[in-house]
Amino acid sequence: MFGFLNIFSRSEAQFPFQHNDGGRSAAGFKGGAGDCVVRSIAIAANLPYFQVYEDLRDANARYAQERDNKLSRLLNQRGSSPRNGNHRNVFHDYILAQGFEWVPTMKVGAGCQVHLRPDELPNGTLIVKVSKHLTAVIDGVMHDTHDPSRGGSRCVYGYYIKSR
Repeated sequence: MFGFLNIFSRSEAQFPFQHNDGGRSAAGFKGGAGDCVVRSIAIAANLPYFQVYEDLRDANARYAQERDNKLSRLLNQRGSSPRNGNHRNVFHDYILAQGFEWVPTMKVGAGCQVHLRPDELPNGTLIVKVSKHLTAVIDGVMHDTHDPSRGGSRCVYGYYIKSR
């Protein structure tokens, strides 16, 4: 009732939201999963969900086989399935190979400079990295299974923008 008295409340611009599972259900997958990386790439790169899923499974397996670090041991332990998330060390090069460029928006100690809002991100085809999540934004419309913007206040760590 007295919300106008709160000097800290602001109405931020928000992306229009389009529910989009990236072709997950059409590929025959059921139930919930932490597959935002697969979904976002499939949506933004306009690739079949199953193709991206298998490509990332192969990339996870290769990473686990070729490296000897904490991530490779974790992948060997839990398996190479991208169903429950992917690490940046694995998906970054895959996204770049799809014709995207990485644009970082945060610097160490600088605080949040860019938020998940249309007035702070460029137009075009983006895969946006926020805390523990990737989401696709295409021509000013957010495509995901839920709205991750937190009302326009969610900090963007960086984004991949389609360059070709």
